[in-house]
Amino acid sequence: MSLLDVILAPFTTPAVTVAGATTSWGEIAGFVTGALCVWLVARQNPWNWPIGILNNLAFLVLFATSGLYADSGLQVVYIGLALYGWWAWLRGGVGHTALPITRTTSGQWRWLAAVGVVGTVGLAFALKALTTSTVPWLDSVTTVLSLLATWGQTRKKLESWWLWIAADVIYVPLYAYKGLLLTAVLYLGFLGLCVFGLRNWTRSREAVRA
Repeated sequence: MSLLDVILAPFTTPAVTVAGATTSWGEIAGFVTGALCVWLVARQNPWNWPIGILNNLAFLVLFATSGLYADSGLQVVYIGLALYGWWAWLRGGVGHTALPITRTTSGQWRWLAAVGVVGTVGLAFALKALTTSTVPWLDSVTTVLSLLATWGQTRKKLESWWLWIAADVIYVPLYAYKGLLLTAVLYLGFLGLCVFGLRNWTRSREAVRA
């Protein structure tokens, strides 16, 4: 057994089997930390960022061993964004105060749309040329949507929740197709948490403006 196999063993070892589908300990770790992270984001609790980093590490291994290479690489970017988001939420406001919730401007939407189209097309062609991915377009569009949503989350943009909802609608059937049933269930739960977060952030912003 190689050193890499030893390192990956805790993540890839089967934990439980339900209806013929095997769930690994890595998927369970991703499920628990992911659900906790999104719930903390919805509550505007900055501890979502370190919990999110643990979630990223678990999913990095899980997705790499499931052939979802773009989603696996995405976790590395998430870690960098999480470190920035942690600082921004605590010190990113005027005078290094806590960051307030704001709306996405029309200029930012144009920038997001351009990055979204170019990023999705470029990543899909890269996956088709350089990897054995069986779902390059779905992997690419969810990757780009997730990155744009995370950027919005680091800046506390209200519309970041809509981007997450769009990504989750695709993620649920994608993960089910790849045999990651627990992760598919997790992302179905994320949809509910996104609605909860959107409602909470909207109310919080309206309360500050009142």
